[in-house]
Amino acid sequence: MWKVQSGCNFGLKTFVLTRNAIGVGHARVAVIDNSYVTGKQQQCQAVQLHQPHRCNSSASRLTDYKRGKGGRSSFSGMVATVFGCSGFFGKYVVNRLGKMGCQVICPYRGDPYDVKEPKLMGDLGQILFLPIHLEDEASLRKAMQYSNVVVNLIGKNNETRNFSFEDVNYLGAQRIARLAKESGVEKLLHFSSLNACPNPAGHVLPEGSEFLRTKFKGEMAVREEFPEAIVFRPADMFGQLDHFLTLYARPYRRVAGLGGVTYIPLYKKGRTTVKQPVFASDVGDGVVKALLDPGCMGKTFDIVGPHRYRLDHLITYIYQVLRYSPSNIRLTEFNRTLPFKLQMRLINFVRPVSPPYSLDRIEREFVTDTLTPGNPTLADLGVQLTPLEHRIHWEIKPYRLYNYYWASIGEFPEPDPPPLAH
Repeated sequence: MWKVQSGCNFGLKTFVLTRNAIGVGHARVAVIDNSYVTGKQQQCQAVQLHQPHRCNSSASRLTDYKRGKGGRSSFSGMVATVFGCSGFFGKYVVNRLGKMGCQVICPYRGDPYDVKEPKLMGDLGQILFLPIHLEDEASLRKAMQYSNVVVNLIGKNNETRNFSFEDVNYLGAQRIARLAKESGVEKLLHFSSLNACPNPAGHVLPEGSEFLRTKFKGEMAVREEFPEAIVFRPADMFGQLDHFLTLYARPYRRVAGLGGVTYIPLYKKGRTTVKQPVFASDVGDGVVKALLDPGCMGKTFDIVGPHRYRLDHLITYIYQVLRYSPSNIRLTEFNRTLPFKLQMRLINFVRPVSPPYSLDRIEREFVTDTLTPGNPTLADLGVQLTPLEHRIHWEIKPYRLYNYYWASIGEFPEPDPPPLAH
């Protein structure tokens, strides 16, 4: 007989079928209750039902096997918890996992509308949601108690009064790795950052990027708590509503001058910085391949695109795609652009919680992408990499000049791709 714990206020009930291991072990059945109350309180109770009596009958082990013919309406046997599912890249990961028939637990902090998109990425009962707090171990443990895979994407481009880089990138990552190990999770995939190091060199900030410093500490902490974890160290990712191409496409990152001239402040005018951006969809494919490959356990991957670009060439190309005249684009020295510094401080004062950029984000912009010798890449996982030139017209189309003007063929010449750097 199944027996439900008493005293639970059930709202929308969703059954979760999970296993102790991929391909082995008996099924566990849980009910996750997503009942919301007024005000700031949100309740989510997980009730574990009694485990079925162990026997040799195949009927008691039906949930140990795959269900369906594959796709979003099937169950592949993998149950994954994706921390950071409400972010830019989280949607790519949830979509890839849902497409392969994975049941996905989506923990989130904030408004439920922040996770409205992942609801469509799997069939009914395949995508589940659970309110959490990064400092509440009980909620974190509840989010992965039925999962055999955990993906940690939690990150922030700027600090807030509630969370510092240390809280998110180091302490939060360490806490998730420790609880994943205690919960019996088989695979943990942790997202760090390319160029993360204990003492990053300074460009705009004399002490260097605190984000990169704490990302390195978090990576080391994850290795200590979960030695067989898979670590991804991605470069700047581009895609729909990203934090790379749109950073330059939006008006916050430039200063308008007289006569239609546009000034973009850069460290040493971008001539000493080399970037190797990667398409977010390719990274999503790499996540799935790494989770399915037993040989990836304990490895660290440098996640980069196929081409390297000098920053000044790349930004000039971005603005030409945005239909700016090359004669009106001015790349200036960052430290000599006082209007931009005043604009940046004003924006951060008006929008302290989610500013479009911060000083630390600007600092990371001028760090050259450097690969670690010996680290495998997406190419080693068999991912076909997409060059930035093949996607940029679609990704920044909403930000073009004269976007509602019906241009004739050839009226706006197609810019040449930027030269490749080494």
